[in-house]
Amino acid sequence: MTQQTINIKGMTCGHCEGRVTAELLKIVGVTSVVASAEKATAVIETSSDIAPDLVASAVREAGYSVNK
Repeated sequence: MTQQTINIKGMTCGHCEGRVTAELLKIVGVTSVVASAEKATAVIETSSDIAPDLVASAVREAGYSVNK
């Protein structure tokens, strides 16, 4: 298992966390997501390496952007 922390711009509430979590869980290989609006992050656990562009795309699909 691999763990990544992603900085996300625009999350402000629990609903935002849910949208980000739902989109990230659609990625094959993502096994868990803990999104935090307070910290403006999402911690993802994966069973294999996931391309950063795929993660950024899922965050954008949820309506937010990734801070590098």
